[in-house]
Amino acid sequence: MPYTRVVLLTLLALIAFAGNSLLCRAALAHTQIDAASFTGIRLLSGAVVLWALVVLRGGKRSGGGTWLSALALFVYAAGFSFAYIQLNTGVGALILFGAVQTSMIAYGLWRGERFTLLQWAGLLLACAGLTGLLLPGLSAPPLSGAMLMIAAGVAWAVYSLRGKGAGDPLQVTAGNFIRTVPMALLLSLVLLSRVSVDSSGVYFALLSGALTSGVGYAIWYSALPLIKATTAATVQLSVPLLAALGGVLLLQEPLTLRLLLASLAILGGIALVVLAVKRT
Repeated sequence: MPYTRVVLLTLLALIAFAGNSLLCRAALAHTQIDAASFTGIRLLSGAVVLWALVVLRGGKRSGGGTWLSALALFVYAAGFSFAYIQLNTGVGALILFGAVQTSMIAYGLWRGERFTLLQWAGLLLACAGLTGLLLPGLSAPPLSGAMLMIAAGVAWAVYSLRGKGAGDPLQVTAGNFIRTVPMALLLSLVLLSRVSVDSSGVYFALLSGALTSGVGYAIWYSALPLIKATTAATVQLSVPLLAALGGVLLLQEPLTLRLLLASLAILGGIALVVLAVKRT
């Protein structure tokens, strides 16, 4: 049935998004691989898989994407990796998701969109939750890691906004991933003295690039035409929760009261904004 297919595709895509956080954190916290090498292997393997999917589908083997979008994708991937040296899985996913959604909401306001009182309340609640998560304290995440993840979130928002109406999603994403490869190589050359690679770290990076990024994005793009945009935004509220639960169950990370309260505030606030749009 079509409905069953939509649910399955959406669930697989959300698991893939959460899996990116889990794989990155596992690699950088429990293996010897450095962040620059993880970024490069992730982007290269993602580019190979996406290019292969384009070819198998019968699309053009070249073209698609832009250098500016590729730069935004690279900044996201690099910031994501370096941030996860310091951040737990759930905290990182929550900061990333909060930064992405807040940036896209702010862009909408700048473009002239008008908010209802309920939407303004939701936006303020989300900002308060993110501020509360970053306030100094025993369970506060490291500020430098949090700033890197916020930068990654803003870059992903820019990449997402630039991707609207840019053409065939799979073709464009493949082109952008391919363009990030020389950027990742340059980053590794700049940080050559810090290069550290082991088999486990490479394995996690390959899984992140080929499976949870390459295949995950392809699955998501298959689901998007079948669901409403507001529904797509709403279901992504589950990604930080899935990542946090995965970190607790698989990586033995703590689930703090601060993270729980911040999650409720950030995700609840964003839900108010998105659902209010859907209702109107």
